[in-house]
Amino acid sequence: MKCIKTRGKKGYLHPDPDDPPRQRANKIRGHGTWDNDRPPVWGIVGRESGQIHLEVISNSTRDILESNVLASTVLGATVNTDEWEAYSHLPEYNRVHVTVCHKPGRREWARDDDCDGIREVHNNTMEGIWTGLRNYLRIFRGVHKKYLDHYVAIFEWYYNIKTVTIGFLRALLGVVTQNAS
Repeated sequence: MKCIKTRGKKGYLHPDPDDPPRQRANKIRGHGTWDNDRPPVWGIVGRESGQIHLEVISNSTRDILESNVLASTVLGATVNTDEWEAYSHLPEYNRVHVTVCHKPGRREWARDDDCDGIREVHNNTMEGIWTGLRNYLRIFRGVHKKYLDHYVAIFEWYYNIKTVTIGFLRALLGVVTQNAS
């Protein structure tokens, strides 16, 4: 039996130019915003605690990013980022700012500033969290931006909880225990 290819399959032109096939995903270049239906998610991870905080924001301007970093860090904290210009003014707010340069010429992912064999300057932890969030959201096959913060909050909660206890399971299942008093 011979397979017959039909219109609309890969490799065939669409017959009606006035009715093109639907396009998947929002392919607008540049940073996302709430208005262009690509709301950015801002995040921070504690180097020592490993705890994350993620937040859906309206856009990723310098003012919004700086205020989030300042609210989430203490004076003198070291903030590791990529080379994006929005973070360049953090030293003015008594934050130590170190960067890695991902640009094609440098392609730097981690750096050892004090030559002790340990690469202290990197943002690989946060990059891994972004990958985890994307993989988590992928199973839902698209999330409306109105509800994105709920999905992000569940991922954050899931990531931050390190052990599953009986108390956690009771809370998750809504089981109420009565105290014998």
